[in-house]
Amino acid sequence: MRKPALYSRSARAAPVAEPVGDGAAAAPPASGTVSRRSRWRSGLSAAAVNPRVMWAALALLGALLLASVWQQSTRSPKALTQKDIDAAVLRTLTTQNLPSRAARAAEKIRPAVVRVVSYVKNKKGEDVEHGVGTGVVITDKGIILTNLHVVQSAQTIKLVFADGSESGAHIAGVQAQHDLAVLQARVIPDDFHAATLRTTADLVPGDEVVAVGFPFGIGPSTSAGVISGLGRAFKSPEGEQEINNLIQFDAAANPGNSGGPLVTMDGEVVGIVTGILNPTSHRTFVGIGFAVPIESAAGAAGLPPF
Repeated sequence: MRKPALYSRSARAAPVAEPVGDGAAAAPPASGTVSRRSRWRSGLSAAAVNPRVMWAALALLGALLLASVWQQSTRSPKALTQKDIDAAVLRTLTTQNLPSRAARAAEKIRPAVVRVVSYVKNKKGEDVEHGVGTGVVITDKGIILTNLHVVQSAQTIKLVFADGSESGAHIAGVQAQHDLAVLQARVIPDDFHAATLRTTADLVPGDEVVAVGFPFGIGPSTSAGVISGLGRAFKSPEGEQEINNLIQFDAAANPGNSGGPLVTMDGEVVGIVTGILNPTSHRTFVGIGFAVPIESAAGAAGLPPF
């Protein structure tokens, strides 16, 4: 008699896969487990699908970038050392040609320097140039200092200012004992510059000075030198009166410089050039010039003393 088939209560074992080729087949992972690689890939897929996760990641990256920039900007700059400063100064001195002290002084005083031309009438009644000298503006009201011998006996006086404009002038005051004349311009230019005056009390021989004027009518011309002495006396060849308490200097001066400013290296007026000494009959410079101290010159214009 045939017996019925018997079935086991346990689950049937999975069949074993046959090897393919010459390599063994990889065993499948145990039931109910997921590999780390599978979880990572699943996370990426979720981030790509979920926009909130993507925006959160971008916000985090932006915050990190801003923090990096802020940190760079708040870093304190490198402190300058004396070595750095010396190197910068040396580089400037070696790569740029700076103007000399005399050039700076002349540039400062030049806007206040005036060409003074005197005229007399000839037999036909025409104005003929009598002489050329220099003047310096001392107030913005058109007051100009020059030498008396520049305008003495002149019937007409013309001023030429630094900007090229011209004006007539008249003599407003005279101080003959110092060979000084005060001129008043009839027309004042719009761009009118007055010189800065400085006391001579602290001057000593050897101090550098600059003379600016119109020697032989050429100019404005600049010459530089030093103060050679103080308290000198001088009598011009055509004058009968001796002038005392003069500044002696060796900056080149010639006829036409008369009445011009003698200035320090700061461009401040300490004297009015009044004459040159030449032991010969020639009216040329041999190294000795004289200037009236500005205290006397300012007094002639009615300015208060220093």
